[in-house]
Amino acid sequence: MDALQLLTTRRSSKKLAAPAPNSEQLEQMLQAATQVPDHGNMRPFRFTVIQGEVGLQRFRDVLKQTVAELNFGDDAMKKAGKVGNMAPMVIGVTFAPNRDVPKPKPEWEQMLTAGCAAYALQLAATAQGFDNVWITGMWVNSPLLREAFGCADKDKIIGLMMVGTPTEEVHKPKNTDLEAFVSHW
Repeated sequence: MDALQLLTTRRSSKKLAAPAPNSEQLEQMLQAATQVPDHGNMRPFRFTVIQGEVGLQRFRDVLKQTVAELNFGDDAMKKAGKVGNMAPMVIGVTFAPNRDVPKPKPEWEQMLTAGCAAYALQLAATAQGFDNVWITGMWVNSPLLREAFGCADKDKIIGLMMVGTPTEEVHKPKNTDLEAFVSHW
């Protein structure tokens, strides 16, 4: 896929099914995610790959336990079921600020790097023919999911990348009116 076409047509898709990326395709996605701009080479990101029946069932269980323990109610339990079955692969992206270097960079800058890593992961999936959606919501603040992902105190789950094969076409151009977002000097 042409790089400019990828950048101007990538869209999120919540209609995902098997197959998910294989190990070689996943490796390409993770390599792309680790090649993002990273001032000081802080590498402030971590990835948790959830796939296969055992991994996905563990993920579903954590989502349901989150709803139950935090008393989110019946609607949230239904949403947990939907999210737990949304895609054949989930990749948790965690911002893990690096302060263990002689000259650490500001945490806001490191978080941007982690965000770029998440986006590069999406682009690499799309470039290989897979669709995806980046979700957050109540799940990224779940103490149970944070524990399952091995988060330290300052770490933050910034997204759950749902990855799979699209079940419907969603690549419609946005044709963004740039005037509202761009000024020229």
